Amino acid sequence: MNNPQQQKKLNIKLDEKVGEGIYANFFMITNSPSEFIIDFGRILPGLPDARIYSRVLTTPQHAKQLMQILQQNIAKFEEQNGEIKLPGKHDAKEVGFQAPGQSS
Repeated sequence: MNNPQQQKKLNIKLDEKVGEGIYANFFMITNSPSEFIIDFGRILPGLPDARIYSRVLTTPQHAKQLMQILQQNIAKFEEQNGEIKLPGKHDAKEVGFQAPGQSS
């Protein structure tokens, strides 16, 4: 008896140029009621402008699926490798000088 819920095999093709990937350290997301636009770019030291190298347009439903998949993958990564620290976020420890009469 065949299970009607069986997943069909999906063949994914990745051409060589896309497979090389593009490094991004800058992201912009804009949206309308019908789509999300996700821009991937780079900011380089000494250059005044960021450059967008790739743009992805998707539906709100697919944007939410992307967010959930990223959250799951980040959680797995942090389980194996420790917390990913973000610049500008500090530990709860206070560092520096205190004014007289201040307690830690």
